[in-house]
Amino acid sequence: MHHSELLPGVIDIARRAGLAILDVYGTDFETSAKADASPLTEADLRAHRIIVAELAKLTPDIPVLSEESADIPFAERSRWQRYWLVDPLDGTKEFVSRNGEFTVNIALIEEHRPVLGVVHIPVTDTTYSGIPGVGAWRETSARARSPIAVRLTRRPPLRVVGSRSHGNPALEQALAALGPHELRPAGSSIKLCLVAEGAADLYPRLGPTSEWDIAAGQAVVEAAGGQVVRLADGQALAYNTKADMLNPEFLAYGDPDCWRRWPRG
Repeated sequence: MHHSELLPGVIDIARRAGLAILDVYGTDFETSAKADASPLTEADLRAHRIIVAELAKLTPDIPVLSEESADIPFAERSRWQRYWLVDPLDGTKEFVSRNGEFTVNIALIEEHRPVLGVVHIPVTDTTYSGIPGVGAWRETSARARSPIAVRLTRRPPLRVVGSRSHGNPALEQALAALGPHELRPAGSSIKLCLVAEGAADLYPRLGPTSEWDIAAGQAVVEAAGGQVVRLADGQALAYNTKADMLNPEFLAYGDPDCWRRWPRG
């Protein structure tokens, strides 16, 4: 099945997972602790179960790697040429603080690259989707799918989007050297979507993220004409290339001039 044929089904799955999350979001939910001490809610698990089950129906021959089932040995998953990479609830801290800035992320990875991505925001019923080389789109319950594209900057200040929940002194130092800019805080993979639709020019990440946090948003950014690259060398983020699933520091941007202007050293 072609990526464009898969996309409507993936969007539907993400929305269904979002509804399950909202069922929990509207209650006095309890949290427990994951191994990394981040909060875990019943919403994560409900969304995970829906996504895994529905993707198995949509594409029975494609394995699924989800944050909630990430213990698959590298020796096994390293043989995968194609797989779904899922974060059932990205931005659990935003969920717990009830600011609405959390997402459902579903990406299709082929040969270490995201080739399809869906990012759904349950609270606003907004969905960003993208297929690199084909296009990127935004849709809501009230508005049909419409194309989005990154912004080509013309003059300062640059519009920078950063994490709402993760402060970073190194980032503050880099931004001070960047020159005139406006900093907008946002949670989860919404930051990548803001770059994709031209509401932000760049998103620098100097702290840790996992591959399932970024893959879907990277697909949307690249489909919208932007890039998500490693700060070390400017190469695009790659997936399933090593045993741990942590991303290096990276920069997501629309205009290539943002990469050239980013402070180094």
